[in-house]
Amino acid sequence: MFERTSVGLDVHARSVAGCALDAQTGEIIPHRMTPDLAEILAWIVSLPAPVRVVYEAGPTGFGLARFLLAAGIDTLVA
Repeated sequence: MFERTSVGLDVHARSVAGCALDAQTGEIIPHRMTPDLAEILAWIVSLPAPVRVVYEAGPTGFGLARFLLAAGIDTLVA
């Protein structure tokens, strides 16, 4: 599948840094958020679709991935 927008997240307990790349325009879109799942989802769905999200996580960091996948967001945990 072609992703118009690729998103990388740096997830921490108190903050999330996101960076999106629009493959069509080359625009880089940085964004800082709280770790609130609804806030993260709101930013992701505001980006040009289709979107793929990637982030790294330890053994307890899969809640965000499950939430995004349930919302229909293509998500990969590396």
